[in-house]
Amino acid sequence: MTSPALEHTISGGSIVVAAKDQVSTDLAGEAVILSLESGVYYSLDAVGARIWSLIEEPRTLNEIRDAILEEYEVEPDRCERDIVALLEQLADAGLIEIRDETPV
Repeated sequence: MTSPALEHTISGGSIVVAAKDQVSTDLAGEAVILSLESGVYYSLDAVGARIWSLIEEPRTLNEIRDAILEEYEVEPDRCERDIVALLEQLADAGLIEIRDETPV
């Protein structure tokens, strides 16, 4: 059996999108998200809120990473690691869907 974190393998071409069973709002530059399924609120800081705004429409990890690299001064490897860690937490909470890239 795999652990829940391992169920969400995220690669550069993985498509990420906010789940339907949530509502969110911007609150002074931060994001507040309510899981309609669990009734739990989540809060994201400014960078997390920017990532959340990007995934309101389906995007690949590479697209998210590139947008953050353009807007923030951060090393590319650290940026990708931090984004993957956040996306795994959001996926574990049921707030996002991660789809493998479609094979051509």
